[in-house]
Amino acid sequence: MTVHLVKLCVGAESVGDLEAWVARRSRRNEQAGKGCVHDHLTRMHPRRESELGAGGSIYWVIRGVILVRQRILGFERRTGADEIERTAILLDPALVLTEPAPRRAFQGWRYLAEADAPKDLSQRSKTAPPPELSAELAELGLL
Repeated sequence: MTVHLVKLCVGAESVGDLEAWVARRSRRNEQAGKGCVHDHLTRMHPRRESELGAGGSIYWVIRGVILVRQRILGFERRTGADEIERTAILLDPALVLTEPAPRRAFQGWRYLAEADAPKDLSQRSKTAPPPELSAELAELGLL
């Protein structure tokens, strides 16, 4: 069974901020010979790695709302210069917009069942608000 992760996108004010961050990290990894992949370092290793690796994604919470996801490609253990072991979550650099889904703040990540995951926005409707407006509406409690 596939599960997903939900994670706060700390420091991002918009999907555009996340896009810029992903582009920089992917470019840096490609130049280092690691391929065009976005890697997100985290202190903990997911216990449900096999379920996440079976088509899972990270759903990013930006300003209190899930707005976008990235497909998980794999996991890599890394030891930093400080000799602390961390996990790199390897992600497809392509961002997929999702239906806005409000989320309260939390630390770390949360697992998300496939049935509870927001649907992808395959094509933005002319009446759908842009992701940034969706975040504002959620902040006001209107979403």
